[in-house]
Amino acid sequence: MKNSKRWGRRVLSALAAAAVLAAVPVGAAGNGKSKGKPPASSHRYIEVQLLGINDFHGQLNVTRKVGGREVGRADYLAAYLKQREAENKNTLLVHAGDAVGASPPVSALLQDEPTIEVLNKLGFDVGTLGNHEFDEGVAEMLRLIHGGYHPATGDFAGADFPYVSANVVDAQTGKPILPPYVIKRVNGMPIGLIGVTLTETPTIVTPSGVAGVKFIDEATAINKAVRELKKKGVQTIVVLAHNPGVSNPDGTNASGEIVDIAKNVDDEVDVIFAGHNHAYLNAVVDGKLLVQSYSYGTAFSDVDLKIDPRTKDVVAKKAEIVTTYHDGITPDPEIRALVEKYEAKVAPLVNQVVGTAVETITDEQNESGESALGNLIADAQRAAMKTDFAFMNPGGIRADIEQGEVTWGELYNVQPFNNQLVKMTLTGAQIRQLLNQQWQPTQTRMLQISGLRYTWSASRPVGEKVIDIQLPDGTPLKPDAEYTVTVNSFLADGGDGFTVLTHGTNREVGPVDLDALVTYIRQLSQPFSAQIEGRITKLQ
Repeated sequence: MKNSKRWGRRVLSALAAAAVLAAVPVGAAGNGKSKGKPPASSHRYIEVQLLGINDFHGQLNVTRKVGGREVGRADYLAAYLKQREAENKNTLLVHAGDAVGASPPVSALLQDEPTIEVLNKLGFDVGTLGNHEFDEGVAEMLRLIHGGYHPATGDFAGADFPYVSANVVDAQTGKPILPPYVIKRVNGMPIGLIGVTLTETPTIVTPSGVAGVKFIDEATAINKAVRELKKKGVQTIVVLAHNPGVSNPDGTNASGEIVDIAKNVDDEVDVIFAGHNHAYLNAVVDGKLLVQSYSYGTAFSDVDLKIDPRTKDVVAKKAEIVTTYHDGITPDPEIRALVEKYEAKVAPLVNQVVGTAVETITDEQNESGESALGNLIADAQRAAMKTDFAFMNPGGIRADIEQGEVTWGELYNVQPFNNQLVKMTLTGAQIRQLLNQQWQPTQTRMLQISGLRYTWSASRPVGEKVIDIQLPDGTPLKPDAEYTVTVNSFLADGGDGFTVLTHGTNREVGPVDLDALVTYIRQLSQPFSAQIEGRITKLQ
């Protein structure tokens, strides 16, 4: 349940500012070196094209805007990919994880099978695992890949293309649960494609999601796979890594986990597709070309390689991040028909009107860390479980509530994880510890709250940032007193680093978080609204 939505909003704004995204050739960005000698003449080299996406999240029918122009949707993405593929018959289609999970109803209500079918129709050649592939556990993940039966959807054939994973291993045997790599031959040239998933996955999905598997160091797993590929004579090697990275549009200032990985893997690696933080990345680091194309099908990565048929090695490489603007291209009719078929299946539930919003209610946090939508969701959860307080993780809020009629489907997009609510008892001291756990080593996660108010200061040390905590009537929270608290099951199990919640007592499991939100909105006076109320106050 990683908070990728906020990343998405931030980087889409950056994309709007960079109207033209130029191709970045080897040597034009980053501090890397080009592997192999530059070609004296290019006519004898084999040109291979890699078209890649990351973090699609089943966004089959969701349109977004970049710079006021519509982007996204599977049918438009398909039109772009087919157009580029027609320009070079030597093309591989790849994805770097999170193809499914946190999906809209058109995919999620059908166990994300529609998304896999779309990727099948497009002829994807290989994919890897993101953290969201584990949302419903390893068995369901493998069912989507290999095929099998699900009581809600029946038999499913699975993916027509292989998934690769070098660093997700069986907890007992230590062996990868999927092939570490696959070798694809393109115009006679062997290309090795290795997959890895960020090692932090167990901390950002529910424990049941990763039961039975372990995640080993990405660079270690990649290097082992590279050694095997080199023994097989493979010199062109591509890594599909669900690890974050970002760069400026011109390729400068590349940063993130993927940069560290690039510096620690064998120089035989030519290209690394990144993911997870929904950002722009097009840079060369340590001789490796690194790319990431935002998320949700709003863009894709077009990587062009020149391979020497004599050495079977890459002699030149460049990349372009292409935005899937709707204007100027016709949506693919085959994929559109497929999406419409699935929309019709889920329409009776999705189109139910739950209420009417006075204005758009967003999860955009103010400087203190409070959002109007966060307040609404936390209030709904506290009401559902009849507790003193409620705490909601920001990563579980995936969309805004738009002004006007609000449907069940829209609320599903807001809370797509189907986490159950959990009531527990915490002391006042534990609640203070919980709030202080918001400031973490790599990022700050501001919980959305209901039933209390507090102040905090950025100047205070980590673990002591929270100052005053008060009940609604203004009385202070008592350290030794016991209070009832509502959180979702992800947080209850210590997700997102909120480990103090694992010590909560008197646990009771309640309804699914989405059902609580739907019920709450239905009983509000209509039309309804929500505001930032000063529940969280940052002091200077």
